[in-house]
Amino acid sequence: MHNEFSVVLSTAQSKQQAELLCHKLLEQNLAACIQIHRTKSFYLWQGKIKQACEYCLIIKTKTNLFKKLSTVIKQHHTYDIPEIIQLPLTDGLKDYLNWMRGAKYGF
Repeated sequence: MHNEFSVVLSTAQSKQQAELLCHKLLEQNLAACIQIHRTKSFYLWQGKIKQACEYCLIIKTKTNLFKKLSTVIKQHHTYDIPEIIQLPLTDGLKDYLNWMRGAKYGF
């Protein structure tokens, strides 16, 4: 399974935007599953410490779809610089990974 799958993290400023991003990614077969979690983020922006309530998207996908996935997020995102971070998925429950293999991806 050498880096066949990845988890991509992104955030959105509202529940509506998070759900819009989920629908866009799933409609284009760029993810098998996406979870949304409400979170509080602390970050540096333009030299100042900021904080915001955001919605974190945990996106399960195939590693080779990252460029397409990040393009879709950027097209529909309201942030100047959206968080789009890819983490390799090194192992997991075999039944779940087999389900991901069988999910309808856009390739």
